[in-house]
Amino acid sequence: MQMMPQMGYDRAITVFSPDGRLFQVEYAREAVKRGTTAVGLKATDGVVLLVDKRLTSRLLEGGSVEKIFTIDEHIGAATSGLVADARILIDKGRVEAQINKIVYDEPIDIQTLAKRICDFKQAYTQIGGLRPFGTALLIGGVYNGRSYLIETDPSGALLEYKATAIGAGRTVVTDMLEEAYDDNITLEGAITLGLKALYKVTEGKIDRATVDVGLAELEKGKFRIMSPDELEEYIKKVKKEMGKSAKKEDKGKQ
Repeated sequence: MQMMPQMGYDRAITVFSPDGRLFQVEYAREAVKRGTTAVGLKATDGVVLLVDKRLTSRLLEGGSVEKIFTIDEHIGAATSGLVADARILIDKGRVEAQINKIVYDEPIDIQTLAKRICDFKQAYTQIGGLRPFGTALLIGGVYNGRSYLIETDPSGALLEYKATAIGAGRTVVTDMLEEAYDDNITLEGAITLGLKALYKVTEGKIDRATVDVGLAELEKGKFRIMSPDELEEYIKKVKKEMGKSAKKEDKGKQ
């Protein structure tokens, strides 16, 4: 009997419960929390996005699992939650970027793009018969000599960060970033720090097939996804450093 009041407010239509909650939106956030970990960091010379692809079977082709997308030449996004939902939002972002280019003959501002995607997400929280998107995006890019990192929520809210994470490992990663992140970090340092965070979340189970990294460089003004060969050098370095750190901790406990 105690569940009856809630059941009336979490059916097909997203409506407020008497205590002001939107259960459908809360459920969408839970879908994000169950998703793989995505990390974003701003650097002095750009912004980097990293994702754990969490391959559930050794029979899977790692390249078929997409968690980082290019939206425009200067913008990318990492996702956590329902990837199928994320693809719809990525397509929406790509269309908005192209419309802006055709109408104004210039690349879209990253904050403007994030707000348009969030407006689209927010509409799905109040139209009857629709459900909220069960995905969060980390949108990163460079524009007019500045780096941007914006997190979008299933509710349609957005916040800009210096460094953040979404997905199952959010708490672990944010705690680590609070301690280790520096405003003067370079892209190379940001990639290394982000990989260390994923290493910690996955308990060392990272390799070129299970991790994707995308970065936007201020100097070039472009967003790109790193090749597995380029990424492998960073992963080897991180595994070596984290392995040494673990050994020191073990010795300290003895």
